[in-house]
Amino acid sequence: MTDMSPNSADHNPSESAHSADIPRLRYNAALALDIEQRWQDRWEAEGTFEAPNPAGPLGEPDKVAGRPKLFVLDMFPYPSGSGLHVGHPLGYIATDVYARFKRMTGYNVLHALGYDSFGLPAEQHAIATGVHPRVNTEANVANMRRQLRRLGLGHDARRSVSTTDEDFYRWTQWIFLQVFNSWYDEIEQRARPIIELEQAYADGSIATPNGQPWNEHNKHERRQAIDARRLAYLSEAPVNWCPGLGTILANEEVTADGRSDIGNYPVFKKSMRQWTMRITTYADRLLQDLDRLDWPEPIKLMQRNWIGRSEGARVDFTTPAGILSVFTTRPDTLFGASFMVISPEHPLVDALTTSDNKAAVDAYRIVAASKNQIDRQDDTREKTGVFTGTFATNPVNGQEIPVWVADYVLMGYGTGAIMAVPCGDQRDFQFARRFHLAVPAIQQPPSQWFTAHDLEPQNGDGVDTSTWNEAFVGDGAYINSSSASLSLNGLVEVHEGIKVMNTWLEENGCGLATVNFKLRDWLFSRQRYWGEPFPIVYDEDDQPVSLPDSMLPVLLPQLEDFKPQALDPNDEVTDPIPPLARSAQWREVVLDLGDGPKKYRREINVMPQWAGSCWYELRYLDPTNTEFFVDPAVEKYWMGPADGGDGKTGHTGGVDLYVGGVEHAVLHLLYARFWHKVLFDLGHLSSSEPFHRLFNQGYIQAFAYRDPRGQPVTSTDVEERDG
Repeated sequence: MTDMSPNSADHNPSESAHSADIPRLRYNAALALDIEQRWQDRWEAEGTFEAPNPAGPLGEPDKVAGRPKLFVLDMFPYPSGSGLHVGHPLGYIATDVYARFKRMTGYNVLHALGYDSFGLPAEQHAIATGVHPRVNTEANVANMRRQLRRLGLGHDARRSVSTTDEDFYRWTQWIFLQVFNSWYDEIEQRARPIIELEQAYADGSIATPNGQPWNEHNKHERRQAIDARRLAYLSEAPVNWCPGLGTILANEEVTADGRSDIGNYPVFKKSMRQWTMRITTYADRLLQDLDRLDWPEPIKLMQRNWIGRSEGARVDFTTPAGILSVFTTRPDTLFGASFMVISPEHPLVDALTTSDNKAAVDAYRIVAASKNQIDRQDDTREKTGVFTGTFATNPVNGQEIPVWVADYVLMGYGTGAIMAVPCGDQRDFQFARRFHLAVPAIQQPPSQWFTAHDLEPQNGDGVDTSTWNEAFVGDGAYINSSSASLSLNGLVEVHEGIKVMNTWLEENGCGLATVNFKLRDWLFSRQRYWGEPFPIVYDEDDQPVSLPDSMLPVLLPQLEDFKPQALDPNDEVTDPIPPLARSAQWREVVLDLGDGPKKYRREINVMPQWAGSCWYELRYLDPTNTEFFVDPAVEKYWMGPADGGDGKTGHTGGVDLYVGGVEHAVLHLLYARFWHKVLFDLGHLSSSEPFHRLFNQGYIQAFAYRDPRGQPVTSTDVEERDG
């Protein structure tokens, strides 16, 4: 081996002289690394960024007294195999600078970071690599911890959590049980323990669903009455079934073109029994409390639009199959309803379809099921539909009007049925012209409208719509709007017409003024492996039973075959079999739940990836507490309302600064607000909102490859060809 020491024969004296001129501590990459690591080691040893609590295991009351507090939070990452991307430090460095500045000005600053490690992204990566998701996840977390430390961020490492930690998801399961064992009191506008509902049924302060005294209900009827009000409930309903992923998806996880947000697989509507969160009961509060938050207006607008509050009326039409109800924001136009349209997914389609029309309706529904929502609501395409063979009775004038099935009506809004008023709605007008249906005029267009459409002006009840080439969507005096018991003719103001019609509907038992929301209850089951198990078992009657706190956590079993059932992405027929069903030893159990040992069957679905992120910021406050998910005194200190109020009015409380991406506007941010409000209502929290101030850091832009949907593709998934 060649001797490369200074004393070797090959040593050049001139090189030695030159080397002597170089400073021993010249600043280069190696020295920079050494300096950074030395400081990071010192920060860690001295607990530089550790924030004291007012009480509990991390409590240091003497260091808290007299200091203002600040809770700074980043949206925590999911631990992917590729580690941090360049967008992560964009927000992390910004919050770090802000936290350091506040810390130097005397604030007690809590700044921590954990890992959103359950859910589809981690499981899909495990499937792609063939490595068990727990092994994958733990390795990825370790790598990201290393990367974050190298960045020199000032996080309190004692408070870091992963949603896959057993002592974390124990409390995720506990919170689920709080939701399951609660109901929403519409009078008091808050969640209450389910036992209080049973007491109210028993003492008669709340009427039972069938109006009969509580003591006349048998065990099964009582259970039905209680379960119908739970905030977490089982429902048999159309869901977003994605065979390519082997699971159902929430509405928010499906793109506008009817495909999965993850993987870009086709999504189909399928009726399945699923766990659902009754988030709709909080729609008004979720909407109203946006005004109390220091959030970017675009985010508030996105949530307002997603919740979609509309004032109108429910109108009941009688049919041979029973009552067919619609929601309309314009009940005043009821005299102009000349036909009805129901969604292909409407539960009354079969009952309303006559035998002569069944084949045509069935064929139409098959075609409609293959279309995405964008196609179905495309106003530029020709309208399609099929007659059920059945007529409904218009309650305001007794007229028999045909009931059609058409794909431009969706089950995701209102009742999945509409009263079609073709003279005032362009889609209904096009449909009426396509199928030669009546177009009665019920509002007087101004003369300018006739002139603009090359028509001779007409007035009064004799207005002829046969020559119209589009609907009149403006406002005008009511015409052709009278019956023996009601007349709107002559009224000019729309609000007057709505008020008169609503009064008539209620007095005649044909409808009710109401508020409708676009928001739908949250589908909470996933047919996957890598998620929190439900703390639920089923008894011999297949009824769900909640587990006591002493049996938490329900641990996820170790499965070697964790992959979802292999299905063709276009197989919309086969029912899924969740991976947890493969572990009979875990699934079938004997438990003593207070009435002796009995056989039970565990829930084999898991929670969605959003469960842990609904409350993770609360665990940062008190990460080692084994008695409660967070000490109330600690939560009040870090997240209590700044004005010292009760959180119901004035300041909401919550995280002082939350930084993250706009892409979470109607997923994580909405779900977290819902869970937080339930916990607030039940008295577990002093803050009524999780995040008082929100800041979107934006994006780092660069050239990107895109898939057929226009979504960016990770560079590692791109194969460059032809230069």
